[in-house]
Amino acid sequence: MKCFSRALALLLAMAAPQVFAWSNHSLATYRAFEEMPEVAHAAPVTAEPLETFLKVEEQTLEALLASQEAWAEVHLEKYPARPTALAFVANAAQSDGARRQAFLRALRVAPDSKFALYLQPDPRTPTDASRRLPYSAVNTLPEQPNSVYTYVGLKPGDQVAPLAVLASGSDEPDYGLDINLWEDSPSEWGKVYGFGPLPFGNPALSFATQAPFHMGFFHEDRLLYLAAPFLNRTFPLMRSHQYATLAMLAFRTGHAYWGWRFTGLSLHYLQDLTQPYHASVAPGVSTLKLLGVNALAMADITGFKNDTIVLLSNRHLALEKYQTELLQNAARNQQDTALEKALRNTGKDRSYPEWSDNYLHDVVSAQSSAYGTELAQTLVATLPARYVSDPSFDFGVNESGINLVNELAGRNAASRARLDSTLAELMGNFGAHSRNAVRGILKAVNNP
Repeated sequence: MKCFSRALALLLAMAAPQVFAWSNHSLATYRAFEEMPEVAHAAPVTAEPLETFLKVEEQTLEALLASQEAWAEVHLEKYPARPTALAFVANAAQSDGARRQAFLRALRVAPDSKFALYLQPDPRTPTDASRRLPYSAVNTLPEQPNSVYTYVGLKPGDQVAPLAVLASGSDEPDYGLDINLWEDSPSEWGKVYGFGPLPFGNPALSFATQAPFHMGFFHEDRLLYLAAPFLNRTFPLMRSHQYATLAMLAFRTGHAYWGWRFTGLSLHYLQDLTQPYHASVAPGVSTLKLLGVNALAMADITGFKNDTIVLLSNRHLALEKYQTELLQNAARNQQDTALEKALRNTGKDRSYPEWSDNYLHDVVSAQSSAYGTELAQTLVATLPARYVSDPSFDFGVNESGINLVNELAGRNAASRARLDSTLAELMGNFGAHSRNAVRGILKAVNNP
């Protein structure tokens, strides 16, 4: 059984190299909240450095971080307890830098995380070029080819719109916060954080180490869990709860800037789980086929496994590239497409249960996981076969030279409409669940 588990772990690791679900979250978050009054009409907030917030609230933070740990031990399956030495302890005599490090280590995020004062501006609005920040001022990860990220700096005391803070924060967990946190990672902090070895992926590849915090496989077949118990070692629910409760504390104590920013950070993990390739091990592949592929691989018949890996990866990457191209093109041209309308549409917000501790698991992830097979079928039926049905083609290697919007423009209109409708439905889920989470956080602030 251990060999079987290792084989499945390898397949999952190789099939999910792209762990940045929906690419740039801020693009979609701006659209999802720009007509929600509680966000769009909220009063401007005052930017303040993280160190200021931590210094003023260190007593309340000590209690909150302890309560987060107690919550995780009760609510999360296979939760690896935080080592006692990492608990946050208020100490007015310590330096700002020492307090910051103690806070980040208590959260068990990368202690070199930037948490800079910045915004990622809405691409539909003009940007002051003189305020632009280099990529490295915000993100600890290397900038990728064809990057379209724009960051502008803030100064303490600047008045900023909550929508901009929220949207910027929703992309921030992809900036290195969850990198190299495992005991087999090439970092000193991974050795002491207590998460154990990386459950799947290559610990030498920094991007791979983020995946278990941004994926959650909560609704797989029981046989798959028996064969691969590592599937229980994913932590998006932990992260979402940590940042949501930090947001509540910040709002209650008069730090509205950090209230909105922590809310955005919390949303990121919810939004990741609206991506079916982050909520299911192998969308469109049955449990029996997945187990069969791995059984053959264990007998050194690896062709089926290799083909499955490439096809899952290609479909994942193609979906995200197409979604990103559509949102970027619409923003650049000041247009509204079906995606923007779906993201704003509040029509189905109330069709879901009220926000709770179980919302990500019981509502978001369950819905997304169930959608995987239909999505895979749509991708195969719509996109060029070379990209989604040919295991000899590596989409990731060739991605920079591919423009899916242009390629699909000349294809069957009905086929493209099906894909656009599918993507609009997923973006509608993204928007509705994000708004419900914000409503839940604000309700908790007003009714502690």
